[in-house]
This record gives sequence, C-alpha cells and structure tokens, in this order.
Amino acid sequence: MLELVQDYYTNMKRRRQRHHETLFLGIFQIILHTLLFSRRRRFLPLLSALSGALLFFFVLFSPPITSHHHHLINPISFNNRTGFQMNLQKEHVFRVPMGGGSLSADVWTSKQSKFYHGCSDSSNKFPTAEVNTHPNRYLMIATSGGLNQQRTGIVDAVVAAHILNAVLVVPTLDQKSYWKDSSNFSEIFDVDWFISQISKDVKIIRNLPRIGNKVIIPYTTRVPRKCNAKCYQTRIMPILKKKHAVQLTKFDYRLSNRLATDMQKLRCRVNYHALKFTDPIIEMGRKLVERIRMKSSKFVALHLRFEPDMLAFSGCYYGGGDKERKELGKIRKRWKTLHSRNPDKERRHGKCPLTPEEIGLMLRALGFGNDVHIYVASGEIYGGEETLAPLKALFPNFYSKETIASKEELAPFSSFSSRMAALDFIVCDESDVFVSNNNGNMARMLAGRRRYFDHKPTIRPNAKKLYKLFLNRNNMTWEEFASQVRTSQIGFMGEPMEVKPGRGEFHENPSACICADSDAKAREYATLFGTPSIISEMDTDSATNSARRDMAEVTDSQASEEEQEWSDTEYMENELEIQ
Repeated sequence: MLELVQDYYTNMKRRRQRHHETLFLGIFQIILHTLLFSRRRRFLPLLSALSGALLFFFVLFSPPITSHHHHLINPISFNNRTGFQMNLQKEHVFRVPMGGGSLSADVWTSKQSKFYHGCSDSSNKFPTAEVNTHPNRYLMIATSGGLNQQRTGIVDAVVAAHILNAVLVVPTLDQKSYWKDSSNFSEIFDVDWFISQISKDVKIIRNLPRIGNKVIIPYTTRVPRKCNAKCYQTRIMPILKKKHAVQLTKFDYRLSNRLATDMQKLRCRVNYHALKFTDPIIEMGRKLVERIRMKSSKFVALHLRFEPDMLAFSGCYYGGGDKERKELGKIRKRWKTLHSRNPDKERRHGKCPLTPEEIGLMLRALGFGNDVHIYVASGEIYGGEETLAPLKALFPNFYSKETIASKEELAPFSSFSSRMAALDFIVCDESDVFVSNNNGNMARMLAGRRRYFDHKPTIRPNAKKLYKLFLNRNNMTWEEFASQVRTSQIGFMGEPMEVKPGRGEFHENPSACICADSDAKAREYATLFGTPSIISEMDTDSATNSARRDMAEVTDSQASEEEQEWSDTEYMENELEIQ
C-alpha cells in the first residue's frame, strides 16, 4: 500500500517538475534572445552568469511532493517574479511532519467535561404509565431507514405514546429500504430490557391484542415531520379514540425538537438507558474494542461516510471526471425528489464530506500524530484503496472491523447491515475520540450520547472553513495551516456548551438532559483563584460565546426544519377516508 502511495506522489512530482522545466526554459530563451541581438556586446559575458543563476534557482526551488492532486499551484505571472518565488518557497515548506504528534491530554479529553453530567430523571409532575395510559388505545409504528434512523423513530415512538395516552406495541423495523435488512426488533435490541426500563413511563407490549374475540385492525396513517404534542393530539387522538389502534408509517423524525422538558428527558431515558443491543452484538463489539486497546491504550474512531450513496446524495464532486459524474449520477437517480445541485457551491458551503486525505490532514493539524491508532467505521469507500491510501499514509495504524475480526467471527452479522452498523456504533461509542465526517443519523446519535456520558470528545469538521484551507494549503507552511485548522475547529470539538441549548437537532444536542455541576465548578475555581466568585464569569466567557457563534452557522440549518405547517396531503387523504 505504501508503495502505491509513493508511486502516486512520485508521478505527481514528475509532472510538476516537467511543468517548471518548461517554464524556466522559456524564461531562459527570452533572455538569450535579448542578449544575442543586443548591440551592446558587453552584456554577452553576463549570459553565463545568468544561465548559472537560473539553473541554481531551478534546483533550489524545485517543488516538493504534493499530497493532493485537486489543489494546483496558483497561476504564475511572468511579470511578478517576487510572487512567483514566494509561491514556490511556500509550497516547498508545506510538509506534513513525519513524526508523532501531541499525545497530551488536551487532544483526548474535553476541557470542562467534569462540570457537566447527564440527567434524565423525570420530575414529580410527570405522570406515570399507570395514571397516563387509557385502555384500548394502541400505538404502532413502522420505522424507516438504517439502524440509527430507525433508532430515532423508536425513541420518539415512546414519547408519542405518552402524548397519546396509549400503549405502545414493540416497533416494527424497516426491512424494505435500500439496506434490505430482515432483522426484527428483538434481533438487534434487547426487547425485555426495553420493556422493563420504560414500564414506569409507557406501557409496552409485544403484539397487538384482541378486544374480546375481535382482532383489532390498526388504522394506518402518517404524521408530518417535526409534529409537536398539539399536532399529535389534534391529528391522531381522534382517530385513536375511534379506531383504538393506529399505525404510523415512515416514522423517523416525526416528533418536534421543541417539547416540554419532561418529554425531552423521557427521550433520553429511552435512548441512553432503555435501548440496549442484544448480547451477541455487545459481546462482538467489546471484542473489537479490546483488540484495539491491546495495541494502544487510546484510539480515534472515524465515521468516514465516503460511500458512493453518500456522495451521490450530497451532489458533490471530487475531481474524478466524467467517470465519477456518470457513476454517482446513476446512483443519484434513486432519489427521484432530489434537485440538481452546484457541486462547487455545495463544497464552498461546507455541505460535502471531506475526502479521507482531508480528514487525515485535519487530524494531524489538531495534534494527532502518525502513531495514533484509528478505527474506521464505513461501508464501501468510493474509489476503494486508492482513495484510502493518503489517509493510511498519514495514519499507518489503521483498522476496521474486517481487519481485527475474522470472517467466521463476523459471519452472524455480515449479512445484516443493521447488525454490522451496531458493531461500528459500539466501537465508536467506546473510542477516546470520535470523528464524524457527515452530520448523518449515526453521527448525531453518537454525538448526543457522548455528550450525555461525560462529554467524551466528538470532532465534527467545520467543512466550510476547512474547504478554503485545503484549497490554499500549498501557499502556506505546515505550521500556518495547522494553526488555522485549530482556529477553524473552535466550537466543533465536542466541548460542553458549544451549541446553545435548544438549538440544533435534539438527538445531537440533548441539552435538556445535560446538567451543570455547580459544586464541581466551585471547587475547581476555589482551588485556582481562592474564591468561587469567578464561577459566574465562566458561564459567559469569551471562549464559550465564540464557540457558539462559530457553531451557529451549522445549527441554523437544522433549526430551519422545525415545526412545519400541518398541511400534509397524505394526512388530508387519510382524514377524508376516516370521515
């Protein structure tokens, strides 16, 4: 693999050298022509000196191996020799350090995590299942998507059942989507644990019962995305009272982010305590983690998300020419409702996943050296080993579940995409640092979970700012590049209070379930300053405010999806049916 990477870089160097050889020969010919036809023959002796100087200049400033074929050197003006020299000098000094980076605590821990903890207990005012549940009201849901998209539906289904005073039937998992996974709920999650953990809040049963000798036939409908409590009471409650059982389809993100605090805490109890994978999945996941930790006490988990379907959906372009456009365009046709996009605009706005090489450069700039061990959670990578080669060159200690477990060990899971995703979920959750390359379902779920459990660092690339740096990196030194990467990533490192409470998608930022430990703050600041009076300043310090401002660009786009109008044509058609 390293030989492939070296060949790739060597070929790039040769092409650059040929380009500059042509350029210098052109300059040399112009000077020669001028001198030969000059009437002042006393300038001829200068010819030898100039020739030698040009040759020395060419050898001295010959460009180094560059690490990215998409980022070409800036166009050179013959009339701006100073600028030309500066460009060559800067490219010459952009070299990624070969040695290990910083392994100090600051890259592995969240600075203020000890001041915050997860808190999801209900208040005394929250009604229990015994009081809240009405007889002969049954809610069924059919989830959609992959593992983590289905997980959002399961979590929100429990809250919806509480809003509707209904008994929840164990959710049905999507078996017909793109992933075509035939697993049912009990094959992925511990169903007995799930029922028992939520029993105080919502009554859950495995199957729809009979009423007398009569089989209940559920009425099937759908609610709009981000439907709040009033929406469920207005739309679904009348149907539930009349039909006794309702099945909600395509149940993912069908519940508002804005709910009462007790409802949000119920979400957290389901997500972080009641939803537990089955024992075989947990056992295999722990084996993967143990095998990595035998090689290194700390490791980074990267959700690379550079699969063909992700790139096709994003509408982004990565320089692969007509072949890439044709291949991704064909996949993109699967989503009939997607409109065409401007790939350059998408990348400028930070809406495209970074390439594996860009992710590697970001991590090296943040202080993770080439001795750091990385676990990559991913499906098929677009471009295969050629695409992965630069990342592996930056981080040779590179693992996936397929490299640290045998085919025989993975056999019970390998035919089921959700079970394989569950293994990746466990390893990423247990990692010391988690890096997401796309704000998708798994990234959001893990980010929220890691915030809830001790604020373990979760790095999310600030793709909008980093894109400009990657474009211009050959015009700066490595030190300049690394410094600007660290500045760009403020607010995207998983620190407490990066995102203002109430902003963003709840599963990613469960602020209602994160409590501040004021006693810990008092002890810390009393130790540092001899008085706890500075605590109030900490909550409004400039660093926190700056992080929130930087993060606002990203969370605003999520918040804009909130509380849509209740004008679903699907619902209107169903409403006419029932009337």
